[in-house]
Amino acid sequence: MVRYPSIRVPLRTPNPLLLVAAIRAAMRQAGLDRGEIAEFSTAAMTRDPEGTRQVCAQWVDTVRQ
Repeated sequence: MVRYPSIRVPLRTPNPLLLVAAIRAAMRQAGLDRGEIAEFSTAAMTRDPEGTRQVCAQWVDTVRQ
């Protein structure tokens, strides 16, 4: 289940670092507090690239383009 299904981030690149950056920006735009964004960042960045993509998909709605 997605933690924030109302936040949609398109997957435009296979680069997990760019995906994390896009999600962080979308989270800020949605008004999430800094602590929540930091928790996401820590969870996403402590994984291998595929694990990072999985964490991203657990937090927000990632849409393939």
